[in-house]
Amino acid sequence: MPTVPRVSVLMPTFDQTAFLPRAVESLLAQSLEDWELVVIDDGSREDTRGALAPYLADPRVRFERLERNVGLGAALNRALDLARGALVAYLPSDDVIYRDHLATLADVLEDPGVTLAFSGVRHHYNREATGRVDGEPLQLVQVMHRATTRRWVERAELTTDDLGRMFWTALAEGGETRGTGLVTCEWVDHPAQRHKVVREPLGGINPYRVRYDVREPMRFHSTVGNPIDEVGRYREARERPATTRSGGLKIVLVGELAYNADRVLALAEQGHELYGLWTPEPYWYNWVGPLPFGHVRDIPREDWQTHLRRIRPDVIYGLLNWQAVPWAHHVMKENPGVPFVWHFKEGPFICLEKGTWRELVELYQGADGVIHTSAELQAWTETAVPGLAGSKPALVLDGDLPKRDPFDVERSRRLSEDDGEIHTVVPGRPIGLHPHTVAELAAHGVHLHFYGDFTQGQWRAWTLKTRALAGRFFHLHPNVDQDGWVREFSRYDAGWLHLFGSRNHGELRRADWDDLNVPARMATLAVAGLPMIQGDNAGHVVATQTLARELELGLLVRDMDDLAAQLSDTARLARLRESVWRQRETFTFDHHVHRLTTFLRTVIAAAETRGQAREASYAPKAVVNTPGSDS
Repeated sequence: MPTVPRVSVLMPTFDQTAFLPRAVESLLAQSLEDWELVVIDDGSREDTRGALAPYLADPRVRFERLERNVGLGAALNRALDLARGALVAYLPSDDVIYRDHLATLADVLEDPGVTLAFSGVRHHYNREATGRVDGEPLQLVQVMHRATTRRWVERAELTTDDLGRMFWTALAEGGETRGTGLVTCEWVDHPAQRHKVVREPLGGINPYRVRYDVREPMRFHSTVGNPIDEVGRYREARERPATTRSGGLKIVLVGELAYNADRVLALAEQGHELYGLWTPEPYWYNWVGPLPFGHVRDIPREDWQTHLRRIRPDVIYGLLNWQAVPWAHHVMKENPGVPFVWHFKEGPFICLEKGTWRELVELYQGADGVIHTSAELQAWTETAVPGLAGSKPALVLDGDLPKRDPFDVERSRRLSEDDGEIHTVVPGRPIGLHPHTVAELAAHGVHLHFYGDFTQGQWRAWTLKTRALAGRFFHLHPNVDQDGWVREFSRYDAGWLHLFGSRNHGELRRADWDDLNVPARMATLAVAGLPMIQGDNAGHVVATQTLARELELGLLVRDMDDLAAQLSDTARLARLRESVWRQRETFTFDHHVHRLTTFLRTVIAAAETRGQAREASYAPKAVVNTPGSDS
């Protein structure tokens, strides 16, 4: 019977074979030698056993590999199930412990009143903290506790970078938490750390989904972001039977879906089969599969051409923002003969900055059809890519339109109907609204309601200064999901688009992204029936200004005095409100599905015609014998 160790050291690992030997060597050098190491390989794609092989002859080292990644909590729970020691410590495979780390932590736990002991830690290469790192929970490598029946929160319940929520807080309820005051370990800083993959804006739910190959909907909440409940929010959509319809298209979505990703369900509801071939490195707001609302079958990136030949899709639909450009370009170049449509939104100027301009130009040149998100963006692109205009089918369709389902609700009573004051709202970033601008609004008795707690964190300094200047006329609210847009935002008199002064003077080549963009919040405000506030850029080419004038959507203002006067015109504001409410349907993706699929069919037909023409041009010519010939 093996001797029961004093300390069980738990090592969760995922794709960290380069780090792992260094971590194990630091354990072998401990002054306290009465330990066991329990290594749980959480479905790595790398050869973790091979990296650990030199140490497996040591009877203190135990190894288990999980078939697929189950998440940190579940991997640690498996390690706890295997642990035999009276004390439990942690050594993630990318971290390091110093000689007396285990000994000094174990000494603290000699006091029966202490439930959790923690050390100081070196971090970010050469910084040190004698306890928690500022802004972070206690890290795994810092902690030791007694063996317990308590278990870590697993992915099925919550995915978070807050280790307190996952385990420490519950564990500490049974007694005192005490530090050694000694720096005896290192929390090693590198780009692939789990908390960085979880935490927006560098990480987030979609980078996490891709890195760990998560195939199920998640409940996700990083320490800096809004909670996301894919399980509850999309349950009905997932469980809805697939629609089958004769003549439906097989569409491969390539890239990412940006905001309002569930809009593609409107295509599935019309009987089209959807497949996903997703960019390998999405940003946190770039939605990729496996999609939590279902009805899109993923294609593996490995050997994707073989899968396409088997599926035989009608069209490849590449989209949407600059992060997808390299992957969409790769798919177009290696495409085994499927008609390819390119739909691009943000942003050509970022492609210039990031060095992917050549790929973007080739996407426009090589695609069988192109979709632009505004008429102004189409015109600008045709100046930037000579020969594009008229060379292939083109369509104008915003790429971030939401699905219609959540918006079939009645409007709320406006706040102004109760207090007689004017209330405006900004969902997301208050672009162009400076603190002194909000103060000017307040001087006119106009309220500004700022939504989105994640955004408020990013704009903390702005928020503090604005609150000081605007007083009771400035309000903060948490984020609101789609199903609350109408209920919440219809309480206000008007909503803010981006406020900026254009500088293009009507010359398209001088336009910047503010001029060409139709921001996602335009649909948010439209479905709630809100008149939209933006700067008056008369004499300049501005996409949102064109829409506002053509569709009678809102207020074009010169300054805050002008805005206050327009907002005080209650009769005109009521007309604008009804005008937006009548047209709200046009700001949903469902409204444009028929137009989009008609365009896709046009592209497919044109590609087939070109293919037939090419085949005919290479076919051998028939010999025709005529009377009187010498043949």
